[in-house]
Amino acid sequence: MQQGAIGLFDSGYGGLTILEEIRRLLPQYDYVYLGDNARTPYGTRSYEVVYEFTLQAVKRLFAEGCPLIILACNTASAKALRTIQQNDLPKMDSRRRVLGIIRPTVESVAGLTRTNHVGVFGTQGTIQSESYPLEIHKLFPEIVVTGEACPMWVPLVENGEYDSPGADFFIRKNVDSILKKDSLIDTLILGCTHYPLLENKIRQYLPEKIKIVSQGKYVAAGLADYLKRHPEMDELCTKKASVRFYTTESERKFADMASVFLKNEIRVKRLSLE
Repeated sequence: MQQGAIGLFDSGYGGLTILEEIRRLLPQYDYVYLGDNARTPYGTRSYEVVYEFTLQAVKRLFAEGCPLIILACNTASAKALRTIQQNDLPKMDSRRRVLGIIRPTVESVAGLTRTNHVGVFGTQGTIQSESYPLEIHKLFPEIVVTGEACPMWVPLVENGEYDSPGADFFIRKNVDSILKKDSLIDTLILGCTHYPLLENKIRQYLPEKIKIVSQGKYVAAGLADYLKRHPEMDELCTKKASVRFYTTESERKFADMASVFLKNEIRVKRLSLE
């Protein structure tokens, strides 16, 4: 198999927060980022549709030469990853790998919580899938997990309102709601890749003792560990410190929004997954 860049896929822009942390820790690798912005959001879509769309993206990134793909999207990781790993990868190319972002996030939890009560903020799809409780209980059955769906948070970010006074109402509402469900929570997972942009606002309405788990650094550390444990995959990943961006939506629109997440201008190419 030929060498290639590490692929990252998200339904929209949030995965850029994951890419940024991965590039900070592993700047030497090449990356390809694909955002299915024309069909976002995935959070309210059915399992079948999320799986179908995610598989299309995986196939496209494989066609771009990626030996390893990160589903930098909680909904895709929750609803499509397992099926793709178990059913599709063996048929396509068993040497390639597709990884998610829920497992490395979950693995960090035990070292952070003292009360063994953990909260998860996420999209409706991620919370309904119960992926976080399932993964946490596999590793740490004693931890109590409480989820809170935050349907307005992604639109706040994608409309540039994440730091506006209008965001406070919705953030405070969801923070109050999850703490009312379980007052013993001392660790909160931001289970959507958009949410790091809201972290400062979220912190304003949380007691100081509560820790916030933002996924990017844990996913980056997990990837570094994976490549160290799998030198055969590391050898397949090219290292010229480059990054390419693709979107299924307008190139101009993607570039403008990406600057919110990455704080710098990028070049992007449009493609179709259908």
